Amino acid sequence: MLNKVKVVICGKDYVMQTAEAPNYVYGLARMLEAKLNHSMDKMNVSQYNAAVMVALSALDDLNKAHEQMEQISEQMKIYADEAGQARLERDVALKEIKILRSKIEQLENNLKLKKLKDKIPNA
Repeated sequence: MLNKVKVVICGKDYVMQTAEAPNYVYGLARMLEAKLNHSMDKMNVSQYNAAVMVALSALDDLNKAHEQMEQISEQMKIYADEAGQARLERDVALKEIKILRSKIEQLENNLKLKKLKDKIPNA
């Protein structure tokens, strides 16, 4: 459902239709107005120039966030591959342990048989 939200930014009304909650949009509008006012005060520029600077800054932040997400995604793929390889190695090691335990059991049984044979006098 779309919400119709009216916000005021730098004295001008803007009406939007959005799926976001109105309070979220109001918060964005307050943040934008604060950034615009900061740019206008700090650099003594017009609202239009401040808007362009804030927009460029927001796009820069967005691009950097996307780059970080891609790096994190790539790192997650590497970790997943390493975890998969570790699972394979674990499975191989478990099979090897099972084989070795079986061999140990065979050797122990052979040793028991040898001791029994040694106890029986030759006929």
